[in-house]
Amino acid sequence: MTLRELADQIGATLHGDASIEVVGCAPIDRAGSDEIAFVANRKYARHLDETAAAAVLVGPKTPCPDGMNRLVADDPYYAFRNAMIALHGHRPHPAPIGSLADRKDATISAQAAVHPDAEVGEGTTIHPFAVVEHDAKVGERCVIYPGVYIGPEAVIGDDCILYPNVTIYDRCILGNRVTLHSSTVIGQDGFGYATHQGAHHKIPQAGIVVIEDDVELGGGCAIERAAMGETRIGEGTKFADLISIGHGTRIGKHCLFVSFVGISGSVDVGNYVVLGGQVGVTGHLKIGDGVQAMARTAMTRDIPAGSKVGGAPSVPLDIAKRNALAGMDLYELSRRVRQLERQLEKTRTEQQAGEQAGGQTGG
Repeated sequence: MTLRELADQIGATLHGDASIEVVGCAPIDRAGSDEIAFVANRKYARHLDETAAAAVLVGPKTPCPDGMNRLVADDPYYAFRNAMIALHGHRPHPAPIGSLADRKDATISAQAAVHPDAEVGEGTTIHPFAVVEHDAKVGERCVIYPGVYIGPEAVIGDDCILYPNVTIYDRCILGNRVTLHSSTVIGQDGFGYATHQGAHHKIPQAGIVVIEDDVELGGGCAIERAAMGETRIGEGTKFADLISIGHGTRIGKHCLFVSFVGISGSVDVGNYVVLGGQVGVTGHLKIGDGVQAMARTAMTRDIPAGSKVGGAPSVPLDIAKRNALAGMDLYELSRRVRQLERQLEKTRTEQQAGEQAGGQTGG
């Protein structure tokens, strides 16, 4: 499409040649003459003088070279997201391979195992080797990839995408427009054992997991079912890969968790919480709304709303940064301390010797 057409679609203001045609999006340092790029982070602004991009998406205050075609938006990163949709679209979902079951309202592979008592909504696609157990309900326009298991009495909302080898245990509930990437598990037993006379005895995990609308979980995530009640992931929350949520924990709305986050059981996480990679949270804590934690933070106490924290154990972020800087070369610091200790001991010895010599002269 032309830059004019693209600007109209994404709500940006065009400065430059409106007739140039573009076919895709690319990083600013690798974009070609028929692609657009964006600058939302100041450290990439240095590439503006050398980029070959047909146009660049920038904010209103981003300085650009004279004559550069640019699409100006108040939120250039979001505008770039919309440009990606306009030029590339979302991933298309293939049709099932092989013959289909005789269903008029859904596209179901003959090699899928769908229980007669299960409900499958209109427009849903189920690929080979997926299993839908008895009394499960799958909503409309869902895509169920190969190897997916949907357990008894589980409920899947409308417009959900379950990528290969996703597992939904019995009675768990997914809202609408939920996306689960490959090998994510919803509703496995929580890590609950009673230790008696040296042995660990399993506590039945009778609860469920509830995933609210518009949640997306990356590959290899694991959400434990509650021992009693529910584990809940709030509306609009997004996880990266390999994240573990303990039983009975409640995650609020529109949270962002980076890879390798681990949260223990019975934690109450507020809304709009952002956790960096490898953040760990011990059990039975309360994390307030809007909390942000830098990578590898260890939360061992309640965190008030709006706090920014880091370190292990967690401390306010500015203190965590100073601690990190101080600990960057602990060996050199310890070497200097030993050196100072030796100098101090030498000074003390010389001082004592001088005092003894003065005493003998005085006598």
